[in-house]
This record gives sequence, C-alpha cells and structure tokens, in this order.
Amino acid sequence: MKFLLTLSLIIFANLAPYCQLEDYSFGDGFRYKAKDTTFSIKAAFRFQLLSKSDWDVRNDDLGNIGNLQSNFLVRRARLKFKGFAFTPKLKYKMELGLTNRDVNTSDPVYEGGGANIMLDAFVDWNFYGGFSLRAGQTKLPGNRERVISSANMQFVNRSILNSRFTLDRDIGVGLIYRKTLGKQFGLELIGTFSQGEGRNVIAGNLGGYEYTFRTEFLPFGQFHKKGDYVGSAIYREEKPKLSIGITVDQNDQAGRSRGNKGSFLPGNAELETLQTAFVDFMFKYSGFSMMGEYVLRDTKDRTSVYLDESGQNELGYYYTGAALNLQAGWMFKNNVEIAGRYARLSPTENAIGVDESHYFLALSKFIVGHKLKVQTDVGYIQKDLVEDGVMWRVQFDLHL
Repeated sequence: MKFLLTLSLIIFANLAPYCQLEDYSFGDGFRYKAKDTTFSIKAAFRFQLLSKSDWDVRNDDLGNIGNLQSNFLVRRARLKFKGFAFTPKLKYKMELGLTNRDVNTSDPVYEGGGANIMLDAFVDWNFYGGFSLRAGQTKLPGNRERVISSANMQFVNRSILNSRFTLDRDIGVGLIYRKTLGKQFGLELIGTFSQGEGRNVIAGNLGGYEYTFRTEFLPFGQFHKKGDYVGSAIYREEKPKLSIGITVDQNDQAGRSRGNKGSFLPGNAELETLQTAFVDFMFKYSGFSMMGEYVLRDTKDRTSVYLDESGQNELGYYYTGAALNLQAGWMFKNNVEIAGRYARLSPTENAIGVDESHYFLALSKFIVGHKLKVQTDVGYIQKDLVEDGVMWRVQFDLHL
C-alpha cells in the first residue's frame, strides 16, 4: 500500500510540469492532460466503511430472534486510474483493490501466492465509427447489477442473485458496437472471448474458454450521464428512460464451481460446460427508479454433478439454478431515497444450497450523489429447511 501511494505521488510530481492542471469539484478526482494532448489521466480513490449485524430467527418466529453476529470493516478501498493514450480513441483503465476482501487469494496454486490486488487493467480502442475493441481484464458483460460499480449501488450491497450467479471479471478481448437508430433508439452489442477462470489466474487455461454475448435496447434514448448503469434516480430523468439487456454466456469445461467464481475443481474432475442466460432492465423517470434481473444457469448436459475422470465417482457440484431480483426506489427532493428489494434464489436440488427469499428496505442520504453518501438497509432472509435470518447494515461511502 505504501509503495503504491509513493509511486503515485512520484508519477504525479514528474508529470505536473508538463501537464495542464484544472480546478475540479469534489468527486471529480485528480485530472491531468498533456499540453500536446497526447495523453490524459484521472486518478481517484474511494472507500466504504460498513457495519453489519445478523440474527437468527428461531422457528421462523420474529418474536424469537437471537445469536447476534456483528462486524465492522473497511468493505472496499480502491485506487482508480483512467484516461487516454496518444489519441482520445485509445482509452485505458486500471483499478486496484486494497482491502483484505479484495487481495485474498482463494487458491495460491492457481492465483499465485501474492496479493490478488488487480481488478481492472484494459484498453478500449474506438477503431471505426461505433465499433470499439477492448482487451485486458475487466467485468464481463453479464448481469446489469454486477456491471454497476460498487460505488453506485442503490443498496448497501448487491443482491443474492449477483452473489451466486455473476460472471464477474475475466481476462480476454471483446468487440463493442454502439448505434443510435432513428432519432433516439439506442442499440449496443457486445461480444467477448475470455479465459473463463476469473481474474488474476496465472496457472493458464484450466479447461475451455468463455464466450459472452450481450445486447441492450434503449427505446426512449440514452440515460443522462449513463444512468442506466447508476443505482437510484440521482439524475432525475425529465422523460421516461428504459434499458433492456439480454446476455448469454457459455463457459466451456468450467474449471470452477461457478464458472469464473467459486472453488477450483480438483485436478481429477471431469469438467462440464456451464451455460448462463440473463435478462435485465433499468427504468427511470423523475425521482423513481426500478431495476430487475432474472438468471438461469445449467450445464450443457443438464446435470450439475461433476465426476472424477473415470466418470463413476461424484466429486462435487457446479452451482446451477435460477434467481430473480427486483428493486425500486423513490428519491425525494432533499436527496433522501427509500428503496425496496425482493430477491429469490432457487438453486438446483442437490448439495449446493436451499431456496431463499430476501426482503430488504433501504434508506439512503446522498450528500454529493454517490460520491458522498450514507446508506442503511434492513432485511428478512427466508430460507427453506433452515432457520430464517434478519440483517441490518450501515455503510458510509467517500469517493474523491
């Protein structure tokens, strides 16, 4: 951490004499642009402080709760750098995660023994019209909730749908096409080819590769400041805006239990191909916002069990099944928002888990948009076959 901060200061100190410096407001980061306009850089950091409390609900009776477990932690701390190099058509981004939740390695055999610090490192080249080529490590174009930055969430954290089924980050290449049809109808197509094991895997390809395709439709035109990927009605759209997204993904011979997330499969496992489909939407008008997602995942041969190389002995399970997430909120004129969420998890019937229903109510105060805010939410978690639970969270966000 000290090394990174020192290196950043050295770089900025050496660049400053050759750069154009401008005044910006809180939340805009530190920005520099070369006098000959051959490069630019924006540096920013942010952190989230979280308090979390969980209780068991004995015999599904809210009058009989106990077994309190509480935790205080720095949930996220990030350093981000982005800009363009040589030409504004060649953009880059690098993001580093600095908390223990970010840097822990799930398996040093595959991810190395060092800190798992690198989140994003990619370039975007707008080589012709609405076509861009992306190469490097970043989020795959999966469910909308995951692609929305953790700095811009409507609730304290993402839903159980994202926790179990997100495609998350991977390394590879992608082709992006953006076009406005007619006066306002927006169309975006994204196709990616990636390694399939997740971020920062150094052991090479473990099975096959991953193929992801996403299409988005914006029938009423573009959202203000890309608000279709920002939680809550921060920008108060003057006209109704809607974005609909569809993603299909295939991870050939997936080497982890959830594709590019979850535990790594043992070396003697017979790998299966995971197929995932997402449908999602974002709607905003004035102070109202609503987002919904549905996901379905299964293996190509419709069995979630993975066997040993002999094909006779069960070693474990891929995480398959379905999930739904619906959430909506209303932003008052004083930038206080009330929001509700319903999420349903339905894993395939085997040893991977039980059906769950989550009911959450959130209250947020946006002091300077998502750059400075305080959020709290409380939820009831209903589980089949096991005890229910109650969760209460409070989080403070600061983004410079």
